[in-house]
This record gives sequence, C-alpha cells and structure tokens, in this order.
Amino acid sequence: MNPELAKIFVTRRLPAQVETRMQMLFDACLNNDDIPLTSEQILKGARHADVIVSTISDKIDKSLIEQLPERVKLIAQFGNGVDNIDISAAHSRGITVTNTPSVVTEDTANMAMALILSLPRRIVEGARLVAKNGEWPGWSPTWMLGRRLTGKSLGIVGMGRIGEAVATRARAVGLNIHYFSRTRRPPQIEATLKATHWARLEDMLQEVDIVSLHTPHTKETFELLNRDRLQMMKKDAFVINVSRSELIDEDALIDLIEGGHLAGAALDVFEDRNGVNPGLLALARENKVVLTPHMASSTLEGRIEMGETVILNIKVFLDSHKPPHRVLG
Repeated sequence: MNPELAKIFVTRRLPAQVETRMQMLFDACLNNDDIPLTSEQILKGARHADVIVSTISDKIDKSLIEQLPERVKLIAQFGNGVDNIDISAAHSRGITVTNTPSVVTEDTANMAMALILSLPRRIVEGARLVAKNGEWPGWSPTWMLGRRLTGKSLGIVGMGRIGEAVATRARAVGLNIHYFSRTRRPPQIEATLKATHWARLEDMLQEVDIVSLHTPHTKETFELLNRDRLQMMKKDAFVINVSRSELIDEDALIDLIEGGHLAGAALDVFEDRNGVNPGLLALARENKVVLTPHMASSTLEGRIEMGETVILNIKVFLDSHKPPHRVLG
C-alpha cells in the first residue's frame, strides 16, 4: 500500500513534531481534543482506517477488536506496555500489533533512580516543608534524618532493559545489586554489575533494603508483591514501582506501611488509573509514601522518539514487511 494513501487514526494528542510527520507521511486523523476515547469513539474513528495508533489509555479488548472493520490491519501502540490490547484477539483477526519497547529505557530508569534517592533521603518531604511558607527550624544534628544508600541492598524484580539500566545507576551510588528475574542474566553482566541472582523472590525480599519493580503485568506477575511477600520484607525497607500497578497488592501495601511493617513506598502507577486510593493519599500527607502521576517515561525527547518508532513500524508494515517491533503475544 502507498503510505501516503494509508489512513491513520490516532487516538490521543502526540507531540506536535510527531503529528506533523504523520500528516506529511499518511492520511492522518488526529484527536485534537486529547480526550481519552470510549470504545464507541474508537470504533467510529477506525471506520475508514488502515492503522490505529493507540496508547495505554485505550481499552482495546476482544469485543472492540471483533467489531473493527476488515481494513484495519495494524494497531501501532504509542508506548512500551500493551496491557490495554487483547493481543490474542488481534492476531485472530489478522491484525498486527506493534509497540515502542526500547525507547523508554533510559527515562524510566532515571525516574526509578530518582525515587530510590528521594524516598530514603526524604527529599520530597523536605521540599514540601520549605515550599509551605519558606520557613523551617534550621539545621539540627537530629532533624530530617534520612537513610544512607551506600552499602544498602537494592532488589530488582525483572532484570530486563530497564532493570539493568537501574542497576547500573544504583551501583554508582553504592547500592549492592540483587535481582530476581524470569531469565538469569549472562555471567559477564552479573560480574559488571556485581549482581546477585536469586532463584526465589521470597528469599531475596527478606534480604534487601529497597525493592524496585521492572517486570510486565501478566497472569504470573499479578500482585507479585502480595500481602505474604510484603510481610517478608524488612520493617525499614522501601518499595519502588514505576512499572505496572497490578504488580502490588495496594491495600496490603497500605496496611503494612500504616502498621509500621514497611518504611514506605514510591509509586508512579496506581490500581485506579483515574484516581488514587485514599489510603495512599493519607500516607503521602504523612510523608510515608511518594506519589507521582505515571510520569516515568515523560520526557519530550522520549515522546518524540516514541513517535518516530511508531512511524517506522507503520511504514515498514505498509511496505509489506514485518515491523521491527511486533508484539508476538
């Protein structure tokens, strides 16, 4: 198919540079209002489309996919995660799904490291205190004491691209690296990172001071940190999650922090994507958790690169070749 004749339906606003490129290359229909679309609105927009450019905010489930017109042959996800798409249903309809897997690595790793630094050192709490009225009690040997990172142990759950990038950064500030992952990393990587592999997650959780999650949401990883596993952690340990909200039993996490069985958490994702659990908000006001609004990959450079990756996937697909970032299920 001639790319210039291909009709592209884009479900959310993208950086202006990306939208301009799409309009130059394809017959692109944009969402100028940037309002998350309902299933009905997605179906309406896809009526004359060959390609849907989706985002994590779009629920593209089996029911929606079965109603898509025959001409839709590609769902090009603007993002790494594809939890919002029923991949099996898409493949059954002969629809290819792509994503942008390697684009978010550095930005997400930087965000995770920022939270790892912020939580034990009480940086957010200190910033809030100064911003409140510009006053504070002044320096004291015992005031605003945080925890030293050097010599502490970081447990990484999921040593993929992002997990490895976090480990590299963590080593630079003196953290000892431990990890649990579906696939053990090659010996040379373990040696470079001085990383200790654990065959059982439960064993690692009992030994580390900070746990950082970097694994996708699957049936196997749903509530990977459940109540029982969270209770295994040290009472002065912290939990970091910039990955998927489904990896943690949120209610259990709240209970354990409230009860003093965990020191705190830093979360960039939440079970309710339209709001935050009141229990977490209460803990945030008590400076026991740090909450950020799903911004781990939110850099202008990253979003532009993500858009260019989407465009590449579309162009290769329209040229009747296999896109470089196909999601195989």
